[in-house]
Amino acid sequence: MPDTSHSAATTVARWRAAAESGDADDAAACLSPDIALSSPLTDQFRLEGTDQLRDFLAAAFTAVEDIRFHTQIGQGDTYALAYRARVRNQPFEEAQLLRLDDKAHIREITLFGRPMPALTALMITLGPDLARRQGRRGLAALMRASTTPMHVLATFGDSRVVPLTRPEAKPAERTSPH
Repeated sequence: MPDTSHSAATTVARWRAAAESGDADDAAACLSPDIALSSPLTDQFRLEGTDQLRDFLAAAFTAVEDIRFHTQIGQGDTYALAYRARVRNQPFEEAQLLRLDDKAHIREITLFGRPMPALTALMITLGPDLARRQGRRGLAALMRASTTPMHVLATFGDSRVVPLTRPEAKPAERTSPH
């Protein structure tokens, strides 16, 4: 395999800049014609080819706001990136594993996101937007209606229930009411 580290690094830098500016066309220019992205939310959804990814990126850059990369590691044809952003009013963090082809274009993207309330906010925003872009308004409404309860439960659980599971302070650290 030829050494593509300089051009790979250039592609990754362009990818980052496109994501931070929300430029789906510039991000799509970094992609291999046989690009593949598997959804981080379900095994039932896979995107292939630059046209599908361009539509996905346009919708994603609308749903995910204020992307700011904070970590990049990698060399050769494999890079891992991480950024912080917002989805609706939820803080969001995503890690991306990028694999590049021998021409230094991104051929595979694997995404990992957190926390759960941001992922469910992404589900009720991104899925319906993609369906609308395909002219499938009924599907968009169904997706929003079917994912909204998950978002409500995840948000409630994260803000009200999960904090109750935090370990209590050790007995010596507890303050006595006396």
